Amino acid sequence: MNITKIKNMLEENASKNVRFKFNGNRNQTEEFNGKIINTYKYLFVVKPNDTGIKRSFTYTDILIGNLEIHFED
Repeated sequence: MNITKIKNMLEENASKNVRFKFNGNRNQTEEFNGKIINTYKYLFVVKPNDTGIKRSFTYTDILIGNLEIHFED
């Protein structure tokens, strides 16, 4: 998988419910549900369902395994 494929996949599934698992610093893991609201050249923006605070991630986060995404049907 490459960054172009990841970006296309996220654009196709924008505004759908997505399950995110973010592996942060010092072995901290955060899981949340949300929607992808915007995609840009180098990053994408997510709005979690439980908070109104938007978060941004890079496509590289998915590529290197720091962020896992699971699309809900």
